[in-house]
Amino acid sequence: MLKAVILIGGPQKGTRFRPLSFEVPKPLFPVAGVPMIQHHIEACAQVHGMQEILLIGFYQPDEPLTRFLEAAQQEFNLPIRYLQEFAPLGTGGGLYHFRDQILAGGPEAFFVLNADVCSDFPLGAMLDAHRREPHPFLLLGTTANRTQSLNYGCIVENPETHEVLHYVEKPSTFVSDIINCGIYLFSPEALKPLRDVFQRNQQDQQLDGSSGSWPGAGTIRLEQDVFTALSGQGQIYVHLTDGIWSQIKSAGSALYASRLYLNRYQLTHPERLAQLTPGGPCIRGNVFIHPTAKVASSAVLGPNVSIGEGVTIGEGVRLRESIVLHGATLQEHTCVLHSIVGWGSTVGRWARVEGTANDPNPNDPRARMDSESLFRDGKLLPAITILGCRVRIPAEVLILNSIVLPHKELSRSFTNQIIL
Repeated sequence: MLKAVILIGGPQKGTRFRPLSFEVPKPLFPVAGVPMIQHHIEACAQVHGMQEILLIGFYQPDEPLTRFLEAAQQEFNLPIRYLQEFAPLGTGGGLYHFRDQILAGGPEAFFVLNADVCSDFPLGAMLDAHRREPHPFLLLGTTANRTQSLNYGCIVENPETHEVLHYVEKPSTFVSDIINCGIYLFSPEALKPLRDVFQRNQQDQQLDGSSGSWPGAGTIRLEQDVFTALSGQGQIYVHLTDGIWSQIKSAGSALYASRLYLNRYQLTHPERLAQLTPGGPCIRGNVFIHPTAKVASSAVLGPNVSIGEGVTIGEGVRLRESIVLHGATLQEHTCVLHSIVGWGSTVGRWARVEGTANDPNPNDPRARMDSESLFRDGKLLPAITILGCRVRIPAEVLILNSIVLPHKELSRSFTNQIIL
């Protein structure tokens, strides 16, 4: 018997994902046509022996999240429950707080997945490795170049046994080119070190004269409090993958993740990819079109395009490297490149909405998405263009490398600006 836990965070996280996270919890943002965490759930549901999937986070269980969970349970025929933390407890605190629910039924092991990663999720290979040599902690690792590795948790392994000898979260100098993917397989014994951290936090708070109660003592960081402390003690091992992997920390990285998933659909979900049909739009590369979307026959779509529910695409529209969200309208002859068009937004005739790609270096096989900052030296950096919810773009204007907050009705062109 197996279980899976998906750590979805809370509204205090995902600030780099704004303004898109204003309208929907980040884990439900559509990537390649489906909510971000549906990719995780699909991967978990395919593991033989999976009995339950738990989501742990600090979001309020609002209507979109509840509706998603109900639909997912029906589609995958698995119990899928949301366990809400009463306070943000870190990447390990929720696991310890809900330990009884995780261990109920006696699972032999449980997967732990961060919600904000894109991956092909080699869970079966991880399970095989765990069963060959069981250990409390098995981490999924991949490689990054020397410079970008500083943005991740770095793993020094024994190349023969794959034991984690040293772990440093976001080091200041180069440690290793093996990085933590945020995807784990834990045995039930893995919760004992979390208990030790909790008890130590309680003692520290009592010495400081504070109450030693939740949430302070319950805040546990898996990376710093557990992985760093237990490295080299024969408890933590790493399973390396050369499959697809990327973090989803910003809108730009969501667009890149959409491309990775759309490419993978050729193997896993070819039915989700739009095909050239007589009288239909021109499809170039991998494109997802929701069945309820209305797309004019003279539109040219792709590559890397995702069109959401109820979207209207007019005649002569050119759409490339973009996500168009639920209920948006692109009027005749608009051009949208490297952009995300928000829910219910309208782009007028002959308007152009364009951003700048921020993809990994294609000439470096170990390059990853950079951890983008919006500003440098007080200036907005070129990046993808984001139109928030219900934005109105008039005809014949240019929106370039800009972020438009929700409910704005523009009257002129903008370049490299945040429009409040």
